[in-house]
Amino acid sequence: MPDSLLPKPFSFQEAKLKSPLALAYLGDTIWDLLIRQRLLAGALPAGALHRRAILLANAGAQAEASARIEPLLSPEEADVLRRGQNAHAHHRAPKNQDPVDYSRATGLEALMGYLYLTGQTARIAELFDIGVPIL
Repeated sequence: MPDSLLPKPFSFQEAKLKSPLALAYLGDTIWDLLIRQRLLAGALPAGALHRRAILLANAGAQAEASARIEPLLSPEEADVLRRGQNAHAHHRAPKNQDPVDYSRATGLEALMGYLYLTGQTARIAELFDIGVPIL
């Protein structure tokens, strides 16, 4: 993303003070945007783009991406991921989602939100490329 579109980054401490679910709220949008941008590199019609995006941005696909990137995270990033995964401890996953996948997906989204808020867009791109290597 061009830096001119990005708001002033939060400090690492400010971002850490946000709830994991607030970070995931933002990270879900970041992840969806990256999926859609990558899909546009192909030549699919709009309806197919939408169907493919749903398959790649669901909890199961995000859980797989989380598993791919987790070994590569810094201790700070791993902590944000863990906090996001544990954020649903008192809530049920939606009926159509595996609870473990849903938890892992929330962790990934929290990490993406944290990295975005702290201005680490290059790290987002790096982790996304590893998490979603080929479409």
